[in-house]
Amino acid sequence: MDLYDVLGLARGASLGEIKRAYRRLARRFHPDINPGDRTAEHRFRQIQLAYETLGDEVRRRHYDLTGAIDEPAPASFGFEGFDFSVEVTSAHGASTFGDLFGDILRQAAAPAALHDDARGADLHASLVVSFLESIHGVERQVTVTRLVECRTCAGTGAVRAPDAACPPCKGTGAIRSARGHMVFAKPCPSCGGTGQQQRAACRTCGGRGLESRVEGVAVAVPAGAAAGMELRLPGGGHAGPRQGPAGDLYVRIDVAPHRLFRREGDDVHLVVPLGVHEAALGTRIEIPTPHGPARLRVPPGTPSGHRFRLHEKGAPSLRTGVCGDLVAEVRIVLPAILDERSKELLREFGRINHEDVRKDLAQ
Repeated sequence: MDLYDVLGLARGASLGEIKRAYRRLARRFHPDINPGDRTAEHRFRQIQLAYETLGDEVRRRHYDLTGAIDEPAPASFGFEGFDFSVEVTSAHGASTFGDLFGDILRQAAAPAALHDDARGADLHASLVVSFLESIHGVERQVTVTRLVECRTCAGTGAVRAPDAACPPCKGTGAIRSARGHMVFAKPCPSCGGTGQQQRAACRTCGGRGLESRVEGVAVAVPAGAAAGMELRLPGGGHAGPRQGPAGDLYVRIDVAPHRLFRREGDDVHLVVPLGVHEAALGTRIEIPTPHGPARLRVPPGTPSGHRFRLHEKGAPSLRTGVCGDLVAEVRIVLPAILDERSKELLREFGRINHEDVRKDLAQ
């Protein structure tokens, strides 16, 4: 077995090259990374032997001259030349772990580091506006109960005191420990991952840094708002823990029905009652629209169900601001027959206009 081939090096390689090759191969073949893999275990023993021999100046000179390998006594797997203490308080304190498994350490410590910037939860509320308020826009208030920063401790969760680093983790917010040749990190239990020495909990919020408060929030409902739309108010949700950013407030808009108007998209529909004589002879009438009264011309002979379109008398578009149309559908209303005179007039009308209105039903 050629120890230089084991490490993938040429003879004459420098000590730095030997060390880098060992780190690279150890990261790949270490038994803790390949549990139960006998091939990887055997390969790692060769790599470890090559590093121990070529990394020592005296043993390397002897090997280069004689080719003989001094087999060391069997030992547990380890990384010679590195510090593997049981408890490590910083990533720099364990060079083996930092060199071989630094990425794992950073991922394990990430939750504690991100804890301070945790975002608050979003809030949801609903607001009912009238039909005309949805057309023209309105500013209303919704009442929400939200978590806000505690006024007593300013969101820190503790009474005011000079900042001091936590002794167990030395201000890093994480405790690192070794099990065998693996090093693990977890949030420091003494400081909760903050890195600051634990102080007396705030009595107002019980150490949470947050307190519940009922607030009125102004909501600007835009002109043309449709039922079911949701407005987002950034920062209107619950405050984040440990002075983190607040969540958002989402307000759902509900529109109360109107007794006359019905909306379809940006168009507004209206049913207009019309007398028989008005439909037959034609007329000009005044009808309501969401934007005020408007004049409607009904030509002679207008049938029931006919629709007239009044341009830009509907709801404004949220995208363009241009109003849709008012669609006025006429419905002919039959008069109430209260006396004989009215009946006789209708009979006379039928005799004069004797057109067969059911001719289309003839076979």
